[in-house]
Amino acid sequence: MRNSAQGVEIEAHGTAAAVAAFVSALRANPPKLAHIDHFDTKPLPEKAYSSFEILESQDLQSDFLPVSPDLATCPECLSEILHTSERRYRYPFTNCTHCGPRFSILQRIPYDRPNTSMSPFKLCQDCLNEYTNPGDRRFHAQPIACPYCGPQLWFQADGKTLARGDEALRLAETWLEAGKVLALKGLGGFHLACNALNFESVETLRKRKRRSAKPFALMAGTLETFEKYCHLSTAARNVLQSPQAPIVLLPLTELGRLLAAQVAPGQSRLGFMLPYTPMHHLLFNDMPNSVLVMTSANLSEEPIAFSNQDAMTKLQNLADGFLMHDRPIEMRIDDSVVTMLDNQPYFIRRARGYAPEPILLPFESPTPILATGAELKNTFTLVRDRYAFISHYIGDLENLETLNAYEEAIRHYEALFRVRPAFLAADLHPDYLATRYAQQRAAEEGTPLLRVQHHHAHIASCMAENSWNSEDPVIGLAYDGTGYGTDGTIWGGEVLISSYREFTRAYHLLPFALPGGDAAIRTPARQALALLNAAQIPPEEYPHLAPLQFLTRDEIAAVNQQLATGFNTPVTTSMGRLFDAVSALLGICQKITYEGQAAIEMEALCDQEETAGYPFLLSDSLMDPRPMVLEMIKDLGNGIAVHKIAARFHNTIVQMSLEVCRQVRDAHGLQNVAFSGGVWQNILLLQRSKAALEKDGFKVLIHQHLPPNDACISLGQAAIAGWQLLHKE
Repeated sequence: MRNSAQGVEIEAHGTAAAVAAFVSALRANPPKLAHIDHFDTKPLPEKAYSSFEILESQDLQSDFLPVSPDLATCPECLSEILHTSERRYRYPFTNCTHCGPRFSILQRIPYDRPNTSMSPFKLCQDCLNEYTNPGDRRFHAQPIACPYCGPQLWFQADGKTLARGDEALRLAETWLEAGKVLALKGLGGFHLACNALNFESVETLRKRKRRSAKPFALMAGTLETFEKYCHLSTAARNVLQSPQAPIVLLPLTELGRLLAAQVAPGQSRLGFMLPYTPMHHLLFNDMPNSVLVMTSANLSEEPIAFSNQDAMTKLQNLADGFLMHDRPIEMRIDDSVVTMLDNQPYFIRRARGYAPEPILLPFESPTPILATGAELKNTFTLVRDRYAFISHYIGDLENLETLNAYEEAIRHYEALFRVRPAFLAADLHPDYLATRYAQQRAAEEGTPLLRVQHHHAHIASCMAENSWNSEDPVIGLAYDGTGYGTDGTIWGGEVLISSYREFTRAYHLLPFALPGGDAAIRTPARQALALLNAAQIPPEEYPHLAPLQFLTRDEIAAVNQQLATGFNTPVTTSMGRLFDAVSALLGICQKITYEGQAAIEMEALCDQEETAGYPFLLSDSLMDPRPMVLEMIKDLGNGIAVHKIAARFHNTIVQMSLEVCRQVRDAHGLQNVAFSGGVWQNILLLQRSKAALEKDGFKVLIHQHLPPNDACISLGQAAIAGWQLLHKE
């Protein structure tokens, strides 16, 4: 037996019946964390062996192999670090073949210790015995370590080391309990941590991080602690305790609403995760009733800090102290975030625990492809054969630091998976940094480049995730905030008839203006005035409306002037912007500090029992919400509660989506509908739309392995490019 860059090779000899039984057992019961993509067998000449051997890994440069993600601490390792009789008692880097770092420490394949950042740590005799014993669960566990030969912790503040080893961990706990903000080096980078139950501590972190309202992720030691603040389903428990151990968004209890007011204002859910490294487990073993904020350690909009030097340089004004270690991180990676949908995880962010596991395309690309993704929530995708390696979450490509992290990650993935792209795919938007990267690379390397429309890529990604292997089109409901259209305007409320080869725009939302461009996106109150203008509703007749109370007279005059002249006033069909405008009309959110805030806060307020909706029009390929806007304003004037109006708005979008799909079905005979775009992170909208369409006989495709937001764009670009290359005439 040996590892190769193609996979695991096993040579077994025996009677025909014994070998057949072995192969059958291996197929049916692979190792605990094994993921089998292909299982090939072939006969060999008979040979006698006297012992079981694992040979040195074989590496052919033409071979490649998927790489395991980092995995949460397994029960066996947890038991070891909590029992005084074990030699790894309280050792924060304990791991085995069932858990621990993988992707974050890997420099190159095959996955052997010399090819990881653990290579400088020479194994002691006890660890070497475990590593070479086929009967031990640490047999060939590449990150194996112990207190005598492995990485170590230390605690420092103001440039001085104050404690090492277990004393460092206990000092960090003391500082956290005292309300300090700490930078903790974890698996894929640093977290900023503080006591979530200490209001002053949380406010201090918000001010330092310049994060006034965006929710913080939380970590607690037990599910029993979670249940004080959130409702836990059986399915959510299973996901929280899975080897991937993501952040899970959970609905609030009454006590949870008090906690959410400071850590997640305006939310109906809290994002909780369990400890997933030995260090985290030890923290909560010593502080069993604690709830900690555990948020990515970075300045606003920059990548997560992952090296010790990076942390000391960038986090010195954010953290009071640093809990560090000397195991290098080869590739930074954030925590994954999911919510629960039909008892399954539904991705908001795909990173630690899941990336870089590939998605198998429903067809084989004839050419290696790099798809560079979008601007916001960027990922990129590398394709080789049927394997689509979607990167971990990179972030918003809006500054040099994130662009550098993006380019570094592309180089790492290309080396790791031995993909040299012979074809590039990128977004249509001329100013996206990801598109410019693709253009520059195409020019320098002479590589063909395909430009893919944003919403076409959205729908294609959903098709690929659902193994769509057909020229037949689907009805694509692409609802998001911003995407560059083929006409040069901002799209985002699109009903497409889409295949991998091409798409047509069957319907779109009524266009309305964005007075001030980016200023309108940051200030939904401006969008609300533009929506009133599109609906031909004079604002002066409704002076009680919240946006008119929020904006100054001068601001209102400036918006009206922009609407009248069209100066710096792009037009959009964006469903995301419609949600923003309605949120402002209802007085929920007039100014945003993070993407999606207005829509998220409106969803959180909705009356779950409300079934009524508002009128709308479908005509001339338009989804026209103007009748809805007028009725909403009437409801506000009549004193109807905002939580009911918000729910009626959602119900209207559900009914509009159903009706437009019926129209397309009647005209084109299509029964399959794909949902994609950031608006579909709205679980209320998603559940009700899916149920309404399925009740009417449609088959609904939703994202299974990626978020519906722009993190899925690169897969769609790659699928479109691969299909068109495969079927090139």
